[in-house]
Amino acid sequence: MYNCGRIAIIGGGSWATAIAKIVVRHTHHIGWYMRREDRIEEFKRLGHNPAYLMTAHFNTDEIDFSSDINRIVHDYDTLVFVTPSPYLKNHLKKLTTPLHDKHIVSAIKGIVPDENVVVSEYFHQVWNVPYDQIACIGGPSHSEEVAMERLSYLTIGCSNIEKAQAFADVISSEFIKTKTSSDIVGIEYAAVLKNVYAIAAGICHGMKYGDNFLAVLISNATQEMNRFLTAVYPTSRSIEDSVYLGDLLVTGYSNFSRNRTFGTMIGKGYSVKSAQIEMEMIAEGYYGTKCMKEINSQVLVDMPILDAVYNILYERKDAFFEIKQLADRLQ
Repeated sequence: MYNCGRIAIIGGGSWATAIAKIVVRHTHHIGWYMRREDRIEEFKRLGHNPAYLMTAHFNTDEIDFSSDINRIVHDYDTLVFVTPSPYLKNHLKKLTTPLHDKHIVSAIKGIVPDENVVVSEYFHQVWNVPYDQIACIGGPSHSEEVAMERLSYLTIGCSNIEKAQAFADVISSEFIKTKTSSDIVGIEYAAVLKNVYAIAAGICHGMKYGDNFLAVLISNATQEMNRFLTAVYPTSRSIEDSVYLGDLLVTGYSNFSRNRTFGTMIGKGYSVKSAQIEMEMIAEGYYGTKCMKEINSQVLVDMPILDAVYNILYERKDAFFEIKQLADRLQ
């Protein structure tokens, strides 16, 4: 039976904090890399992350904090990466310790910018990590609800199901239900696309489109996602599973969704820049939209929702016109 060994969290945001909470409940010890030493000192003093999910309290005696990513990578066996996708490469620029013998778990729901690959492909191609040592966490899972111990369902994707199950066992609890899947690439792409579709839902909400239209939008987004996943990674999957449809629904409808919030601001007339400044948090779907548009320029799947969001965010086309054009195509 595979053992995950010593587990470390890489990242200091809200999702990293939520995952750290569920891992340390099982292991009673984690390594935790945070970039800023002042945040680490405040965390130790307060017993909680000073910037995110401040109601989630920790026994800091169970946490080996460090702002030195090389030490954490060297000392731990399983590395859970939970950084915003636009910042992943910058964090890894400091890394001189090899990763090829580590078990990588990605909780990053985004594309690696400039590379235009999902995180598992990036770690394999650039850092020479074998595919069977790379896993991902997917499923409907707002960090706020996980931190509040509200019932959540997570899927661990890995080509090696034994390793997927080992990590699933680590995070399983009375409020975290888990399952495993070998469809790691499909899960990662679905996690990127659902953020794009959540922005679309937010734009429509900000423009006062009603629930009836939003239901049609999400229904069509599900079909669009399925077309893309089938084209890039054909395998036996059910798009209705919670890791695909469930994650899309919660991101498209929930008030906790950063991407929906970002889209709502765009729909109300905010510029992209002003919306980003006011949010003070990363909306992964903004970056994912551009990456997915570039990827699909090679795949050539019919993706009218992606195209509409791209036109609004990057081509600065009128949102009312784009959504009206999109609405005429939906069924």
